[in-house]
Amino acid sequence: MEQQRDTGRRPRNPRLAKLRAQAAKLERNTFTLYLAARDPRTPWYAKAFVACIVAYALSPIDLIPDVIPILGYLDDLILVPLGIYLAMKLVPPEVWADCHGKAAMAGTLPRSWRAAFFIILLWLATLALLGFCYWRFL
Repeated sequence: MEQQRDTGRRPRNPRLAKLRAQAAKLERNTFTLYLAARDPRTPWYAKAFVACIVAYALSPIDLIPDVIPILGYLDDLILVPLGIYLAMKLVPPEVWADCHGKAAMAGTLPRSWRAAFFIILLWLATLALLGFCYWRFL
């Protein structure tokens, strides 16, 4: 009887393929929101919310650091997709359709160091507020 040779290749994991597809969709939607925030047809309140979500999603620095067990990945798994979903609802459908087509043809958006700066400022403001509250109540 002939034995099968081990080629070193693992069989494709359908769950992994599905996760990769979801990640690609999330990235495309983030890029679409980036384009929608720059579109003049998008209302100001939607632009403000979208800008915050896109800045956070593209920032190399997380609000909750990944080194914190469980909570560190919670923002990546729940907060970012939820924020993107809510931002998608604020963008007018015709703007979304136009920007989604542009995003599909353009490619990917690089990481933003401006967004990282914004997140650092947010962290510093939070720490200052906590310090003030601590000092005030003691």
